[in-house]
Amino acid sequence: MTREADASTRVAARAPALSGAAAGVASVVLGAGIGELIAAIVAPSASPFAVIGGTLIDLAPPWAKDAAITLFGTADKLALLIGIAVVLLVLAALVGILELRRPWYGVVVFAALGAGAALLAMLRPEPVALAWLPSLAAGFVAAAALALLTQLARTRTLRAPAPDDAGAPREGAEQSPPGAPEPRADSARAPRGPVASRRRFLAWAGAATAAGVLAAIAGTALQAGARTVTAVRQALRLPAPAVAAPAVPAGAQLDLTGMTPVVTPNASFYRIDTALVVPQVDPSTWSLRIHGLVENEVEIGWDELLALPLEESWTTLTCVSNPVGGDLIGNAKWLGYPIRLLLERARPTSEADMVLSRSIDGFTASTPLEVLQEPGRNAILAVGMNDEPLPAEHGFPVRMVVPGLYGYVSATKWVTDLEVTRFDRADAYWTTRGWSAKGPIKLQSRIDLPRRGQGLSAGDTTIAGVAWQQTVGVSKVEVQIDGGPWREAALATAISGDTWVQWSIPWTAERGTHEIRCRATNAAGELQTEADAWPAPDGATGWQQLNVDVA
Repeated sequence: MTREADASTRVAARAPALSGAAAGVASVVLGAGIGELIAAIVAPSASPFAVIGGTLIDLAPPWAKDAAITLFGTADKLALLIGIAVVLLVLAALVGILELRRPWYGVVVFAALGAGAALLAMLRPEPVALAWLPSLAAGFVAAAALALLTQLARTRTLRAPAPDDAGAPREGAEQSPPGAPEPRADSARAPRGPVASRRRFLAWAGAATAAGVLAAIAGTALQAGARTVTAVRQALRLPAPAVAAPAVPAGAQLDLTGMTPVVTPNASFYRIDTALVVPQVDPSTWSLRIHGLVENEVEIGWDELLALPLEESWTTLTCVSNPVGGDLIGNAKWLGYPIRLLLERARPTSEADMVLSRSIDGFTASTPLEVLQEPGRNAILAVGMNDEPLPAEHGFPVRMVVPGLYGYVSATKWVTDLEVTRFDRADAYWTTRGWSAKGPIKLQSRIDLPRRGQGLSAGDTTIAGVAWQQTVGVSKVEVQIDGGPWREAALATAISGDTWVQWSIPWTAERGTHEIRCRATNAAGELQTEADAWPAPDGATGWQQLNVDVA
């Protein structure tokens, strides 16, 4: 066999596999797009991607969660969705090849995947009546498209058989019937039949892919347009607080270019939660129930909550996944009603020691009851953030804000239920995954200037950052350069003991590579520990170290 003939054989052998892969990918794109469009109409939280992603988040072990946040930060959900899409496309290609070689096998796989995702949708927390429909439709549309496309693929030919060097047809090539006219000398071009079949297959596969993409875009647009909750939030005017927060002190924000704002804008505030699709909760339907080990069950609605004397307070929130020197922390002014006053109405029994808060999406957090009952702690049901209603991604209409505790045991968004119970009787979302049941915030400090990777020129500059331990406060921050003596930094004015505080120290930078470290001392005289610890199971510890190149 000639080299050209051998190459032609290899191309022909690859053609079915490529056709099957293309058919599988086009079918899945169409099915997924239809599923997202149907979800936008009947159940946005039950879209196929949200169901699969939510299930993966729930099943992920703590180390996987930490790895995702370390690698992608607040873009962890986007990274998960992209990962799901990539895996799904690879799987679709393999299923398409299977279907081409074993008819109906791939069709059954797609239908089964759709049915499985529909079942998962019904098992998600608070499923809506038609939660099963988007995934089931996606699976069966993909299965039907795969059957059609692979049927078309079976009739197409990438390259017509070519004669060998002697002019005789190759072994296995189709023979002309007796009496048929000899082919013309220019008939080396592919016959019209295979070319037409190829074009028909490509046209249908392209149309399926385009239709799936357009359906997904339409679904996204429809969700955005149908979210009346957004319009309600934008029109909402929160009542004036009965107790106003103090103004930000004049010396709280250091006048340094690139310095972290002492008040974090809502758009920049970190977001870490388990919701792939942000819950859209209509305030008119929202209510909170307090029950469990109480003498008097309490239920409160939105209008009743806003009619109460609301209070403003400054609180810095911190995620337990925040590594040493990390940015999963933000400071805001919150408006809400003290949780302790609602608990007074409910009258917890003497055996209770924990409040299990529950979000509308099924997330739960375990908060020590005594913390929520402390008169001096601004633990609130928050409705406002930095002088506006809570953004949807930060818990609109109502969330919990509890100073001094990591968010995983206190900062429940879209909160709808408070169960007064005991730590030895109930487990929360992250405690079932190996995290500590109680999460008091640890003393930490961070270097913000110079920024990591920032090149410096030799001369006078400033080292600056933030330090925090909510409800305790920070009394001192020290900086060490190249293993030398610890030098005390100047502290800015803290807004309160519930917020972080900025610090700075002058430095004359010399050429070379330098190692900078910082540590804090809290208001009780305790020094930040040097011992390195990962975020799991109850928060990271250690002194941040920053290497800086000075030219």
